[in-house]
Amino acid sequence: MDRITHDLLTQGHISQEQIERLVRVGVTADTLLETLTKVGAVSANFVKRFIVEQVRSGHYEISIIKQYHFLDEQTVMQHLAEVMEIPFLDLDSIDMDYRLADRIPLSQLKRFKAIPIRENDLSVTVAFTDPLNIEAQEGIQRLFPRKPLDIAIATEKQIQAYLFKIELKDSVKELVVNIRNELNSLGTDQNKDQAQASSILQLIDVVLKACIKNRASDIHIEPTENNCTVRGRVDGKLTEIFIFDKDIYPPLASRLKILSNLDIAERRKPQDGRFSAMVGDREYDFRFSTLPIMYGESIVMRVLDKEKALVRLEDAGMDEAGYKKLHTALKSPYGIILVTGPTGSGKTTTLYGALNELRSVEEKVITVEDPVEYRMNLIQQVQVRASVGLSFADALRSILRQDPDKIMIGEIRDQETLEIAIKAALTGHLVISTLHT
Repeated sequence: MDRITHDLLTQGHISQEQIERLVRVGVTADTLLETLTKVGAVSANFVKRFIVEQVRSGHYEISIIKQYHFLDEQTVMQHLAEVMEIPFLDLDSIDMDYRLADRIPLSQLKRFKAIPIRENDLSVTVAFTDPLNIEAQEGIQRLFPRKPLDIAIATEKQIQAYLFKIELKDSVKELVVNIRNELNSLGTDQNKDQAQASSILQLIDVVLKACIKNRASDIHIEPTENNCTVRGRVDGKLTEIFIFDKDIYPPLASRLKILSNLDIAERRKPQDGRFSAMVGDREYDFRFSTLPIMYGESIVMRVLDKEKALVRLEDAGMDEAGYKKLHTALKSPYGIILVTGPTGSGKTTTLYGALNELRSVEEKVITVEDPVEYRMNLIQQVQVRASVGLSFADALRSILRQDPDKIMIGEIRDQETLEIAIKAALTGHLVISTLHT
């Protein structure tokens, strides 16, 4: 009997019979909690609540730990891997053999919450969300009867993400076959470019859903010599989501241009547009841009979630100390606040969270943006239009004659804009903006 279990018994939290039941399912729970306690990841009270919950339920499950939302799942998994002396795998940073997953029904992978990672002459490495689930191990082992399993552990979030990719890949295969059949029935290349086949629309829907589910801020569709890749910018980094054969690219690009009210025949010049689409049960705006490249046109779509315009500053993802500092700074009558970070890091979300704090019938708040991504009540929003000579600097000069209280500049891109912003801050205005780093 270890120290934690002994203390719980002597303090009357559990009975001897309950301890015996705990021992029968294994002492790994205690060992894990000891490790977590030693590194300061959990408090003693957490340990007591956890074990009481375990013995009262009569079984041990990793999912019960996850009910304590203040404990990071990855921390739990890493320490569990240490206790069990098995590898912890970050699925985003390792090479996986997706052909292994093709040999297992998706329903089984979902049931066991497992992903086969790699295979060699001696064994198959499989990552589980719960390596203590013997039923799951036995179920996967039956699918690889000739080789033993090397058990590894990964977070449920990552495994579910990869299962989602596998599910999408299966649905996309069927769509691609249908698209080819529909395109072949159209005949000429011109007809194929103008295709409005239902399968193309379904493919666009799948692409948008997949990228949004992966929390992509931007969607990149890029033709190469032999195929077409779809990547999403997630947490500032591009992540590959799909690879299509190149013959799928022309009708896909043409249909997206039609949605954005662009000229599908123009491939020599960049074009910009915008469209809205229902993804699931929510409507999203997409800012659409094309750029002629070697093998066609690079397409980038900025995902504009209308609900982000309503985001509260405290929900923008900052830690408590950062939120308090920014919240206090926004109450200043004048000065300049700069939000910095790489692409996809949340600068725009933070700005709109700040605007939600600032907007009021008692003050005039004006923004200058390129483009206006989210439309907001009680905010006067100015769209930069370089084609008619309205730059950030030009707009700012005019804004200062509009008696503003607060000014938001979408991005400080040049010295002239910076100088005007500083001048505005020094003459009694609160200015908020971003800098790309």
